[in-house]
Amino acid sequence: MPEVMQYALLGNSGLVVSRLAFGALTLTRDDPMQGLAKVRGADADALVGQALDAGINFFDTADIYAGGQSEEVLGKALGPHRDGVVIATKVMGRMGGPLVQAGLTRRHIGWAIDQSLRRLGTDWVDVYIAHNEDVRTPLEETLEALDAVVRAGKARYLGFSNWSAWKVAAALELQRANGWAQFTHGQMYYSLLGRDIERDLMMMRGRYGIGVTAWSPLAGGFLSGKYDRDRPGGTEDRLAATGYMPFDRELGFALLDALRTIAGELGASVAQVSLAWLLAKSVDSVILGASRPEQLADNLGAAQLVLPDDVVARLDALTAPAELYPHWHWRNAADGPLEAALSGRGR
Repeated sequence: MPEVMQYALLGNSGLVVSRLAFGALTLTRDDPMQGLAKVRGADADALVGQALDAGINFFDTADIYAGGQSEEVLGKALGPHRDGVVIATKVMGRMGGPLVQAGLTRRHIGWAIDQSLRRLGTDWVDVYIAHNEDVRTPLEETLEALDAVVRAGKARYLGFSNWSAWKVAAALELQRANGWAQFTHGQMYYSLLGRDIERDLMMMRGRYGIGVTAWSPLAGGFLSGKYDRDRPGGTEDRLAATGYMPFDRELGFALLDALRTIAGELGASVAQVSLAWLLAKSVDSVILGASRPEQLADNLGAAQLVLPDDVVARLDALTAPAELYPHWHWRNAADGPLEAALSGRGR
């Protein structure tokens, strides 16, 4: 096993996962998604093999990726390695014309897990993730259905993705109170240009001990280093396909200028510095979404890059998210003398 890869426990479980994970959004059989799923056949097998050779044991997909084809391609590539890898897939999105083939209802979850297992070619997945919030289905129904999946042996652990912090807290309390299988972690959008989860979800996780995995760590490819003010991105690339992720473009270009300077100082790439910043944060795993071997190889280099504290601080200051209410109110209402006393400054 390569010594360069980092490993961590997934959230509050004992499951060991690589801190760089392989995201299978780019894999497809014959149904490419514009700017996203475009890796097929032998190329897909080679990318998965490259990830395995680098020490990655954590592979992430979803039933909606390329209409299920991502699960098929990933399952085939991982077939000979199934006993040594961790596979995560997701449920929520629409998987057919019938109205019942979507959401986090008891019916859809029970049906969708069987379809995912068939496509992946396995009897169970390591992690089953509720892909988005379902505002129409009672939370209790969703959690009981996910618990049934675990009790049936079709999944070992549960996770959530793209949920509000309040809903996660409510879910965890219900899971504990009813003896249902609990969420181990949340898979959330997190990058230098998307730090929203630091406001509430990161504080909430401290209360419950759950973990965090980061999707789109390069902000839809913007932080890959191939863009600048003169090359803002084309209509066919990943950045265009993930353009719904909001961020201040001018701030983004200023960040890229700083990243290029830091990368030059450290002998690294812009993408590696961006990923290493996330690895310096309290995340369990960072999900890579490469479509070419050289791209994956560059991203994997982040496992060997440890950013100096002053570099992390520079990047933190440059991209600090704006304070929202009630956070700014808490800060302004803080008991100054007490805070100083507790920190030792008031002695």
